[in-house]
Parts: sequence; structure tokens; C-alpha cells
Amino acid sequence: MYEGQFPKKRYKHTLSFLNEVISKEEKILDLGVPNPFSEILSKEGFKVTNSKGEDLDLKTAIVKTEEYDVVTAFEIFEHLVSPFNVLKDIQAKKLVASIPLKLWFASAYQSKTDKWDRHYHEFEDWQFDWLLEKAGWRIVKSEKFTNPIKKIGIRPILRRITPRYYLVYAVRD
Repeated sequence: MYEGQFPKKRYKHTLSFLNEVISKEEKILDLGVPNPFSEILSKEGFKVTNSKGEDLDLKTAIVKTEEYDVVTAFEIFEHLVSPFNVLKDIQAKKLVASIPLKLWFASAYQSKTDKWDRHYHEFEDWQFDWLLEKAGWRIVKSEKFTNPIKKIGIRPILRRITPRYYLVYAVRD
């Protein structure tokens, strides 16, 4: 997926956030197939199980279990046509999720070769907050952060100052 170019800043920021809000004793269901970040979580001592790549728009059974304390979803919801369904069906009491924010100077991402690697949504923070609220979640902590890239140009300059990611910790009351 990353061809040796891991998003180190995003991983470091997300891991730090997760360490602040989740105990390593809690069982985590990470939405998405095993990936470099879920491997990092395991190495850091988190108890992580990944989903199997189900189409979460159509099959939400994986989250309808009380087996997990936390569901994590790092850059997952933007790929779904209806993230509301899976958010509503989650039985865990805690959620940690990140999404790419909509950028005014770039269109939504779309791979030309991989139908799963496309963004149906790129949210503004208030839209994601509203989606979580409607699905029964209360946001406890949230952060935005940038994703600078080492290139020359107007867009790379804008990426240094414009937040690209939104990270949220939410609970069900």
C-alpha cells in the first residue's frame, strides 16, 4: 500500500493520541485488514484484532459484538458510502477514529486502479462530529493535524499550514 513510504508523522501522532485515551488492557477491534499501523499497535502492547476487509456498508456484523472494549478506525470512514450504519451498530463503548479532512485546494482522493482505495467522503470536522452524534457517540477529545510533504509548490506549502487529519476519541453513554 505505502511501497516503503510509511506516513511516519501520522502514525506517531495517532499512537500518541491513542496512548492518552486507551489502556493497553482494553481489547481493540481495528476496522480494516492488518496493516503497518496495526502491527505498530501490537508491538506497542495493544491487544488488536483487525476486521477481515468486509464491505462495512453492507455487512456490519463484525462490530455487533461486545467482545471488544474499543473500536478503532484509522482512515476508514471516508471510504464508506454510509458510515452511519457501522457507527450506529458498534457495540464497544469507545471509539478512536481518524479521517482525512476535506481540503479546499484538492479534490477527494480516487485511485484509478483500486476500487477500494477511493474516498467517497472527505469530511469537514463539524460534519464528522455531527455524524458521530447522530450515531450515538459523545466526543471526549479531538485533534487536527497537518501532513506536510517534501515537495516544492503551492500545494505543499498549503499542506504545511492546513490541517489534513482529524482524530477523535468518542464514547457511548
